[in-house]
Amino acid sequence: RHIIDVLASPEAKAAGVKLVAIFTPEHGLSGNAKDGLAIASSKHEATGVPIFSLYQPGSYRPSPDMVKDVDALIFDIQDVGARFFTYATTMEYTLEVAAKAHVSYYVLDRPDPVNGNAVQGPMLDPSHFSMVGNMRIPVRYGLTIGELARLYNGENKLNADLHVIAMQGW
Repeated sequence: RHIIDVLASPEAKAAGVKLVAIFTPEHGLSGNAKDGLAIASSKHEATGVPIFSLYQPGSYRPSPDMVKDVDALIFDIQDVGARFFTYATTMEYTLEVAAKAHVSYYVLDRPDPVNGNAVQGPMLDPSHFSMVGNMRIPVRYGLTIGELARLYNGENKLNADLHVIAMQGW
């Protein structure tokens, strides 16, 4: 089941969970928007919950208004293990916002489909930080998205209330 369906389910509501916002990265909620195109914010058809696009020029982070009613952010996106993939930067930016807003942050960890152990390529020069690379790491960083979140939180001294739901057997 899609995480939105899980969080909006009667079982979740019975447990006191209320889905109040959905944040989408490059490629949108369904993952099929073309590379590099700005994606408009909208409403989730089935739930009526606002969908905030985090892939609009000048708006790659949630604003304080977007997170004012949020108690926890959940990052549930498959990463590819390459620093120039915008999903990792989206994770980094939303983790920063969560830290500043004192919002708990949960990463549902996923395996790196390329190879979760290989570290290859040059380190990113800070003068080239952007949406497609925001941390001084090699091209292939050999970490899961949860491990990357821990690294980013620690190296940048964010002190976010970070919880990584680790994979079993990894």
